[in-house]
Amino acid sequence: MNPYLLLAISIISEVFASSMLKATDGFRRLLPTVGVAVGYSIAFYALSLTLKTLPLGTAYAIWAGVGTALTALAGALFYKESLNKKKILGLLLVIGGVVLLNIGGAH
Repeated sequence: MNPYLLLAISIISEVFASSMLKATDGFRRLLPTVGVAVGYSIAFYALSLTLKTLPLGTAYAIWAGVGTALTALAGALFYKESLNKKKILGLLLVIGGVVLLNIGGAH
């Protein structure tokens, strides 16, 4: 399977699991807790498969950076958390850092 497709699956699963953490109410609600466990299980399994072909630094930079940005967006969409100019700038810097790491790793 394409390693970037696996990485995308890993990121989406991690964002889902991280977003569900808030809904668990300290792991007191069963369905969101199951969502966290399943989401992280899929995320780490897919990430481990990704690492068979992609370098650790590249894969993790993409995973962490894109995951952070998407989790912040999920918080804004589903939990009505604020996204002000400073937060948006920070997210853009994270994404820019991921791009720079990947450009630097290509040489």
